[in-house]
Amino acid sequence: MSMEEMIDKYFRPGRLPHIWCPGCGNGIVTGCIVKAIAKLNLEKNDVAVISGIGCSSRASGYLDFNTVHSAHGRAIPIATGVKLAEPKLNVIVVTGDGDATAIGGNHLIHAARRNIDMTVVLYNNNIYGMTGGQYSPLTPEHAKATTAPYGTVERSFDIAELAKAAGATFVARGTTFHAPLLADLITKGIEHKGFSLIEAITGCPISFGRQNKIGGPAEMIQWQRDHALPLAAFDKLSAEQKSGKFPIGILYQNNDCKEYTEAYDELIVAAQGGK
Repeated sequence: MSMEEMIDKYFRPGRLPHIWCPGCGNGIVTGCIVKAIAKLNLEKNDVAVISGIGCSSRASGYLDFNTVHSAHGRAIPIATGVKLAEPKLNVIVVTGDGDATAIGGNHLIHAARRNIDMTVVLYNNNIYGMTGGQYSPLTPEHAKATTAPYGTVERSFDIAELAKAAGATFVARGTTFHAPLLADLITKGIEHKGFSLIEAITGCPISFGRQNKIGGPAEMIQWQRDHALPLAAFDKLSAEQKSGKFPIGILYQNNDCKEYTEAYDELIVAAQGGK
């Protein structure tokens, strides 16, 4: 299926063009989600896309599935309710680094702990792009933002490690430069029976790139190319060589944990049986 055919099939008529700034990587990540759905040949009515607030979260309004554009940081609890109400749905959460890890951080760790079957695609552009360029929990230490004009002094989360520690059973990372890999990782995340988190490294040339004098869209995507390494190659590096680099691909997978809605259904059966 060509991209034109995917747009006709999976996007809402009349909602394009989108609001994202020139050079923003959010369109690439959204395209990768659509490619994953097309590859799996999922029926549109069998997919629910839930988003919070922020640049990335506008994606749900463009996509022609069962969608919710919810409150800031609340995409995951709403997705949890959707999944519990209709476990057969393929639930995809579209969220950003601020939406998911700041106001929504509590919901993220507990959904991971429960291992509820949803796929969280976290668009990580290292900043609050929509609301004014403030720093987020994923803004790199010493990077500048409107709320950190002299650079941040806080350490940033490694969201992949955080999700793994919280109990996520599928954790992966891709970039907009490695778009085919990112689409494949989202595909595998949807297929996985449990809580999946895919961190999508994307560029924000306007809010992050300008403030940190990184350059334009081309320079930001080249940075991804030059600093990302497949996990196997990354693991072979010394601690000194790993400095400034990050691994991509499937970072963790565990297929042995009980999925939450299955466990909940078993509880209902037991309760109805008087056990």
